[in-house]
Amino acid sequence: MNVIVELEKPLLELEAKIEGLKKLNETQRVDFSAEIRALNEKALSLEEEIFGNLTPWQRVHLARHPKRPLAMDYIARLDGFVELHGDRGYRDDPALVAGFAYLAGTPVFVLAQQKGRDTKENLYRSFGMAHPEGYRKAARIMRLAEKFAKPLISFIDTPGAYPGIGAEERGQSEAIATNIKLMTGLRVPIVVNIIGEGGSGGALAIGVGDRVLMLQHAIYSVASPEAASSILWRDSSKAEEAAQRLRLTSEDLFEFGIVDEVVPEPMGGAHRDPGKVIDAVLAADKRALETLMRLAPDELVDQRYEKYRKIGAHEEMVLDRAAR
Repeated sequence: MNVIVELEKPLLELEAKIEGLKKLNETQRVDFSAEIRALNEKALSLEEEIFGNLTPWQRVHLARHPKRPLAMDYIARLDGFVELHGDRGYRDDPALVAGFAYLAGTPVFVLAQQKGRDTKENLYRSFGMAHPEGYRKAARIMRLAEKFAKPLISFIDTPGAYPGIGAEERGQSEAIATNIKLMTGLRVPIVVNIIGEGGSGGALAIGVGDRVLMLQHAIYSVASPEAASSILWRDSSKAEEAAQRLRLTSEDLFEFGIVDEVVPEPMGGAHRDPGKVIDAVLAADKRALETLMRLAPDELVDQRYEKYRKIGAHEEMVLDRAAR
């Protein structure tokens, strides 16, 4: 059960009541304006109470909200999207969408991990968990982007790579490693957007970029809280504690220098105003590309190398023995 869905139920009921009064106000002679104002104030207070100080575990559930905008919602706002299928080796993977489009008039290649809205679509999309052929399709698109000297934009939203036996037999880890290596040296601008879950190597396989943008309530981690708690404590019930320790929120990742920009979400999350959030993300992508496209290919690769070399850097205090 999604924690946030349960938490926001009283708010949704209150908002439904407000909408009902508004309709009565339009159709009946009785004036409900005072009641509507009072309920609006109550709704704002309740919204702040629910979403004003979310824990990391609650942020995990907000990133997984069933009504949160998915990758294809962002792609639908691009112009002239043409989907490209298949890895030319095994099959097409619906969990990873790839193609060509225009962002504010700029031609771009697009990679995206797509979840489903219902059980049927989630089974078709493997819950956004790509197989090796999905990552090999992505690699094919990366090479096309470099061949035609066009920028690459990716949208990350996955719990991780597909963990099935067949995926392992077809070289899941090799496919992910190949993509990471390929992206580090790609001679075109790369903008990465973390729009929901960014889980494990499955996310990183399309996540090496010159600019990494992250939605305020998205998460990005080496493993999901459930997987981390099972690995560390052999107890999946400790997922809430794992979420706290993983430092997977946008604020933490911006502080560490792993993400370059945090895109704000409306109070309550991206699903409360999807259109506004999608426009904000694509506007941030446009700004990033305007800067990156001024750089020569060698500069891009050098700056990308320096960016990732700095991740994890730390300082240690060393006391002088003479001073002790």
